[in-house]
Amino acid sequence: MRKRWIALIVVASVLVVALVGVYWAGRSLFHMPTAKGVDSVVGELGGTRVLGVFAHPDDEQTVNGLFWRAKTQDGAYTAMITATQGEAGHQVPVVARQDDLGDIRKAEALKNSFNLGVDEHEVWDYPDGGVPEVDEQELVDRVADTMKRIEPDVVVAFWPESGATGHKDHMRMGEVAEKAIAQLEDEGGSYTGPKYIVYTISPTKALELFGGETGAFVVENQPDPEYAMSAETGKKMEGWKIHASQENFLQEAYHLPAWLVYLLWDQEFYHVRDLQADPLD
Repeated sequence: MRKRWIALIVVASVLVVALVGVYWAGRSLFHMPTAKGVDSVVGELGGTRVLGVFAHPDDEQTVNGLFWRAKTQDGAYTAMITATQGEAGHQVPVVARQDDLGDIRKAEALKNSFNLGVDEHEVWDYPDGGVPEVDEQELVDRVADTMKRIEPDVVVAFWPESGATGHKDHMRMGEVAEKAIAQLEDEGGSYTGPKYIVYTISPTKALELFGGETGAFVVENQPDPEYAMSAETGKKMEGWKIHASQENFLQEAYHLPAWLVYLLWDQEFYHVRDLQADPLD
């Protein structure tokens, strides 16, 4: 009997060690060695007013931790722009008529940003998937006008060359954010733009393993992050519940349940450009 218990203990110990090894191997896929861990990126930069410039409803899911902590820990004023209503999206699961999807996803975005404590959120109606075809100066002027009103010292955006996911709408809005900042600096008015632009960066190893050609494109065209911070995974899980039309997105993307993805991917990564030391051209 004693030998049987010893054998069971040995087997259980081996299983525990194996599971721990698998867990840490999985976590390594979502680790970025260049990134310094901080409690809050906005707090680290001394930001007091933050504006996110995004393309689609649910893009804010990439920056939950940054916005949640900017509001609740740093006391910053936070705002968002979402350029489209996401009407061309693929529903996972199907929760509405496709013709109504833009209205549904706009409401989801507004509800989710409210859940993150965001003070104001503009959802525009440019065509989902067609942002690169919109007149660029119109977009730049509109983003610049919002910046003049909000007067952010930190702008959060997509890296223009990769868009975090390779989506052309993301890439265009990242470029538009930069051009709006450069335009404000050139105008030389009472508000000349933010001190920092913060780019959300995707985990390299996970993209290489799961992302196929698109993942390889993003890895090739994004910079290394300087900062890592908590992803506030609880808020992300709440966010996918709110974004009901996209609730199963992670399962489809990674072939793993969302809770397991976030058990491994519990940090957000950011590249920061100090616009006083390195202004946009």
